[in-house]
Amino acid sequence: NLSEKTVQLMSRYWKIIDANGRVEEVSGDGVVGQQPVLGTGAEFTYTSGCPLSTSSGIMQGLYFMKTDDGTLLRVEIPAFSLDLPNAYETVN
Repeated sequence: NLSEKTVQLMSRYWKIIDANGRVEEVSGDGVVGQQPVLGTGAEFTYTSGCPLSTSSGIMQGLYFMKTDDGTLLRVEIPAFSLDLPNAYETVN
């Protein structure tokens, strides 16, 4: 949290696109069953998975946050690559 306000992660939205162009959308409350509250300078780390029928794809999304004074914020997560480790290694 790089702001000067305490924020709470209320919900998220993800758009997942596999290598064949198939789109899956996922949304819901919080992340991994939690709605963390982050004070100034705090961070929250989590591990999660997503549906993907190919060995690569892209994912982008939004976090919806609420400040301690009730202001709602929309935080965009830019597209990033999803790649299965070692999926492109050559086998001899």
